Amino acid sequence: MKPLDRIKELHHLGRKYATAKADCEHLKHFRKSKLAMLKIKYQKEDPNRSNIACGDLARIDEEYLEVLEGLKVATEISEAALWELRTSHAGINLYQTKKADERAELQIQSKLT
Repeated sequence: MKPLDRIKELHHLGRKYATAKADCEHLKHFRKSKLAMLKIKYQKEDPNRSNIACGDLARIDEEYLEVLEGLKVATEISEAALWELRTSHAGINLYQTKKADERAELQIQSKLT
């Protein structure tokens, strides 16, 4: 791959990673909000229910479990995008090393002749 194409790819992958990371971070914070909303829901259902019991019910609520599943998926996407970005960056490093090796080899050959 040509260097300019690799740079364009890095730019694209960087944006992809940023979006995935933002989604992941958003879900991390939303999870806390959802837990609080569900605790309030269970407290309103039974005002005599303890805070711990409301928290336990909230954590096994289907809505909360869906948020956790979404967070799992978002984390997977974010990590995959990060590794795509790192792999592409490694390709640039390999290209640079190859070119440096070629220059060094040319210098050695020119000294021998």
